[in-house]
Amino acid sequence: QLQFVESGGGLVHAGGSLRLSCLASGLSGFIFRASAMYWYRQSPGKERELVASISPTDTNYVDSVKGRFTIARDNAKNTVYLQMDNLKPEDTAVYYCYSSSGGVWGQGTQVTVSS
Repeated sequence: QLQFVESGGGLVHAGGSLRLSCLASGLSGFIFRASAMYWYRQSPGKERELVASISPTDTNYVDSVKGRFTIARDNAKNTVYLQMDNLKPEDTAVYYCYSSSGGVWGQGTQVTVSS
């Protein structure tokens, strides 16, 4: 069964950086390489929001994080990363990853940015 394990969250001051990691377990390397991977976030009382995506050939970002966040993948490790720089208080949320191949949502990792 495809599952996601997110890590790397924490508490930082505004302007700080964090690097999130997500291991996609239960997915063959072949399928992982061919899959698009996504980072979502959800704040209390808000809808889950797609923040960034990475396909085998392309990356995309929501406007609010462009120039600050970078999504990357290591196909040898079935892992996707989200480098977050110049963090803002409005980036505070639980961050989740997901795959175009489906799977079970993980627990997410909490990111808290203080002003």
